[in-house]
Amino acid sequence: MDELVKLVAEKAGISESSARTAVKTVVDYLKKRLPKPIAGQVDRVLADDETVAQVTDKAEDLIKGFGKKK
Repeated sequence: MDELVKLVAEKAGISESSARTAVKTVVDYLKKRLPKPIAGQVDRVLADDETVAQVTDKAEDLIKGFGKKK
């Protein structure tokens, strides 16, 4: 999760402390709303910085794709 916190801090231009609070808030929100089997995997995914990097890369690619016209 540390890598995700650093990324949020960098992209949003906020302190790592504020980014950690933001990330924790979003993660807790998602875990409450996801099906239990998936919610249980969230902490495990976030504990593995390599997995976080892969997910972050894919998310950035998807976000970039939203602005493209077909």
